[in-house]
Amino acid sequence: MSLDGPTPYFLLPGTARPALEFYQGVFGGEVRVNTFADLGRTDGDPSSVAHGMLVGDVALFAADVGTGETPFAASGLLLSLLGAAPPSVLRRWFADLSVDGTVLDPLQERPWGDSDGQVRDAYGVTWLLGFEASAAD
Repeated sequence: MSLDGPTPYFLLPGTARPALEFYQGVFGGEVRVNTFADLGRTDGDPSSVAHGMLVGDVALFAADVGTGETPFAASGLLLSLLGAAPPSVLRRWFADLSVDGTVLDPLQERPWGDSDGQVRDAYGVTWLLGFEASAAD
């Protein structure tokens, strides 16, 4: 196991499977899903995602909420992908995360020469993407 930092785990309101597929479309990687039925859980629809993960360069977990659980909501939290890939990849990720989401601050060059921007995706996750001027392609 390699630990590069915390891995986000989103509890979603019945949208874990499409969210994982969306993130796979953005970041690549492999989606792995266990349903409530697979894990013997009885606190939700048997076909709901009890534990799902995106395994790849960008890793994350997602599950559908069970009975009594509260779905993901956040303010004042950004998932940072600053310098996580070449600028051309970060630009594509930004555009892809923007689909059905909201651009909060366009990905743009800042007065100090580096570039960054913020986008809230269709699942309510806010991302900060950017790169240093020296990495620009």
